[in-house]
Amino acid sequence: MTKETSRRIVEREIIKRVDLCRPDGRLNPDAVGWSRTPLHRSNIRGWGRTMRWDYWCLTSPEHVFSFSASSLDYLAGESVWYLDRATKKNVFSRSLLVPSQGTGFSERSGEGSVRIAKGPVKIAVDEAAVGTRLRVKSPEFEADLLVHRVEGRDSLGVVVPWSSRRFQYTVKDLGRPAEGTLVVNGRRIDLSAEDTLATLDHGRGRWPGNVLWNWGAASGRSGGHEIGVQIGGKWTDGTGSVENGIFLDGRLHKISEELVWRYDTSDWMAPWQITGERVDLEFVPEYVRSSDVTRLRYMRSREDQAFGHYRGTVVADDGTVIRIDDLYGWAEEVQRRW
Repeated sequence: MTKETSRRIVEREIIKRVDLCRPDGRLNPDAVGWSRTPLHRSNIRGWGRTMRWDYWCLTSPEHVFSFSASSLDYLAGESVWYLDRATKKNVFSRSLLVPSQGTGFSERSGEGSVRIAKGPVKIAVDEAAVGTRLRVKSPEFEADLLVHRVEGRDSLGVVVPWSSRRFQYTVKDLGRPAEGTLVVNGRRIDLSAEDTLATLDHGRGRWPGNVLWNWGAASGRSGGHEIGVQIGGKWTDGTGSVENGIFLDGRLHKISEELVWRYDTSDWMAPWQITGERVDLEFVPEYVRSSDVTRLRYMRSREDQAFGHYRGTVVADDGTVIRIDDLYGWAEEVQRRW
């Protein structure tokens, strides 16, 4: 990567259910790989830098709404954010629970529930046959949303092995239709499944104390296809795993390359370039959300998340070049220290 070129890697597809950890708590070697559906059970036990989170982001032509529920053994953090795309006005809620109390996180994505039941921000995520119900309540927000489940549609699950003691399992589930009500500072917003898309970032693992990552995602229709873009970088470099893939009409086309990310950290609104043998994308921001937060002595989070449009080309598994025009999503650089 020092010469700014992408690097191919060899990854294994997981096709049956597997435990993330061995009985001694270390990473199960049989779990390392990627999957088209959530097949990993995050059977992480004991105390030791165990990170669990669920992040949801819903986008429509007028709105962006996102929230995260996370726990790191000794603390739990919650955040909720809303953007009016026309006015660029945004609203934010955040809370920190030390120690972590009143929380619950499912062992497998798409099954069970996620709960943050204490503190000023309360979050409930419940799986049902028809989809995923999202409920959020804080002084600024109240949301009750249903994210529909689309039968036969792929997601992307990846295990990233830093070592036998430090590892991460992530599921990226993009572009699911969503609907429901959102109240922001007393203003009611009705979201329709016709133009609202939801993306899930599900994470379970044991993390090092300082991590830097890129993540980009987008979904919608372009060139007569339903397309989802899922790309990442930095945090997976050198591990033999990457979280890169393209969803074309619901099917995952896995991209086993360490992509090259080029962007200007002095001007986050400048266009970003993400390239590889099968990826040639430009991302043009329309809004940037930046924060640099230190929560007591426990945690520091620096985030620069840009929302805007992707354009360019990607290559499907059969070699077909797919053109992408004005696909809405985001690209980010985040550094976390716990």
